[in-house]
Amino acid sequence: MTHNKATLTYGDKTLELAVREGSIGPAVVDIGPLFRDTGMFTYDPGFVSTASCESKITYVDGDEGVLLYRGYPIEQLAFNGDFIETCYLLLYGELPTAAEKTEFDHQITRHTMIHEQMSRFFSGFRRDAHPMAVMVGTVGAMSAFYHDSLDLFDPKQRMVASLRMIAKMPTIAAMAYKYSIGQPFIYPLNSLDYSSNFLRMCFAVPAEDYVVNPILSRAIDRIFILHADHEQNASTSTVRLAGSSGANPFACIAAGIACLWGPAHGGANEAALNMLAEIGTVDRIPEYIARAKSKDNPFRLMGFGHRVYKSYDPRAKIMAETTHEVLNELGIGDDPLLEVAMELERIALTDEYFIERKLYPNIDFYSGIILKALGFPTSMFTVLFAVARTVGWIAQWKEMIEDPSQKIGRPRQLYTGAPQRDYTRLDDR
Repeated sequence: MTHNKATLTYGDKTLELAVREGSIGPAVVDIGPLFRDTGMFTYDPGFVSTASCESKITYVDGDEGVLLYRGYPIEQLAFNGDFIETCYLLLYGELPTAAEKTEFDHQITRHTMIHEQMSRFFSGFRRDAHPMAVMVGTVGAMSAFYHDSLDLFDPKQRMVASLRMIAKMPTIAAMAYKYSIGQPFIYPLNSLDYSSNFLRMCFAVPAEDYVVNPILSRAIDRIFILHADHEQNASTSTVRLAGSSGANPFACIAAGIACLWGPAHGGANEAALNMLAEIGTVDRIPEYIARAKSKDNPFRLMGFGHRVYKSYDPRAKIMAETTHEVLNELGIGDDPLLEVAMELERIALTDEYFIERKLYPNIDFYSGIILKALGFPTSMFTVLFAVARTVGWIAQWKEMIEDPSQKIGRPRQLYTGAPQRDYTRLDDR
């Protein structure tokens, strides 16, 4: 809604800009006419003060520690629902009825198989390839197999592509993992729920039966819910930017996976586990705490604090509880790395240095601990993040495609290079 105006004065020019208000959160100044009327752009590195789109999907309030999916607090969704219900909510805007949930479950389950020829893709990668590299390649290749869902302007094809992506991503991720450890692929089983199916595809072997532990399955389900979407972060913005050109949805998601791979984004939980491994044992923690507190030391504790959340990350609260459930279920008490993690958690929640700076353990810290306890190597952590975030990317992509005000992305720049100059022939230089 537009209620009032903001006035911008520069030299002898005065420009009135509309102020738009959302349902909750900060208002925005609509700078659309700025270049047309003044010949100037705004300068905002990282777009940290720029709303790049209008969205009805996810709301984050970092100061208050609030995360809402379609208006529902993340805590309520994580403790009361399951990931498939969250997928439905993000895609359609409302929680499903019992009948809608059953039908959606059925649709996702029947799309979990991938084209058999795609399984041959994996043999083209080196065994030691990072699973995220494999994910980028195989997801991008899906557009070569599913030609019947590439028409962006057909609502039915958009939805089929969305369902396929959500359903097949765990299968592709599990195949990437199995290939990396030299084990045969395990195909999905329609009798299992989404998260249990994923665990089975990752950890079952043909030589024996695999029984899914419901506590561990629930932990994975919560990880998926908590990572499903997070507003206009780097990878989501990448998906939207790629999609704004009219690229097919599989290519857009592959672009999002590539962006997520970065250690400052999806790779943060992998970085946190690597840090725990570097510390090694509990008796070395004081040394690293001292290094983290020193202004002259470049060392930083990974998995603490968050760029957006200036209070406790609401997702971390849920993950902390889930972490202890998993560790208790598995009876893990003598793993040095997990002992380091638990002692670091205790210090961060009681040490004034961390409390004053709001350096609380974040979701990456806890999810890394859970995934290690479940038996996933650190190279798979970001892959699981990609599996979860796929539904958020798809929902954001779909919203963008259906937005009549959507334009191809074209950020501006502040040019500071050489001014115009004349070419000098090679012999005269």
